[in-house]
Amino acid sequence: MSKLIYTSRVRIHQDKRPLRRAYIEPFKDPVHFGMHGAIKDFYGVESEEEHPATLDYIVAGVGG
Repeated sequence: MSKLIYTSRVRIHQDKRPLRRAYIEPFKDPVHFGMHGAIKDFYGVESEEEHPATLDYIVAGVGG
């Protein structure tokens, strides 16, 4: 069996929907998730703040 190289440790806090904060060790500042633009329109969501959606982070991670 292979040796374990890394374990991702993440805590997610649900704020007022659809806003969420992800705390990723070892980083102090959270990553903010939410909705924006066409995604908000599609789901019929009103939000006081706009943040990147989880889909945006997935696309950025794969494309990076």
